[in-house]
Amino acid sequence: MHSDARLAVDLLARTDYGRVATSMRALPFLAFARHIVEDGRVLLRLPRGCGYHRACIGNVVAYGSDNLNSVRPGEDLWSVQIVGECTVHEPTATEAERFGTAPRLADGVPYEPVHLRIEPQFGTVHSAGDGLERHFAHML
Repeated sequence: MHSDARLAVDLLARTDYGRVATSMRALPFLAFARHIVEDGRVLLRLPRGCGYHRACIGNVVAYGSDNLNSVRPGEDLWSVQIVGECTVHEPTATEAERFGTAPRLADGVPYEPVHLRIEPQFGTVHSAGDGLERHFAHML
């Protein structure tokens, strides 16, 4: 994995939610998802009822997150994005536990989870300041 993708995945591991982007019926869309990072892969949990997973499976997607609402004192703002192929994933018991409790409802209907996996091929990292670059310099 390229160092930018590795850094992006490492930063994703510090957040719980992000946005997956792909296209559906030739139109772009974004959908929120819960994620965890496992062995350099990004695992997603989305609500099945929205049907967005069908546009993701077997396609190249982008997935991103940031710390804009959770920046800690002395920490720089950052935003990351990975791009890779998305496939169906059956979480292990440990992975399911790491995802935590699923919401009871999504868009007013009972939440039924669907799990996906993204194999990162590319990544981008944007930050305000130089603290991020110093902190992760050992990886580059």
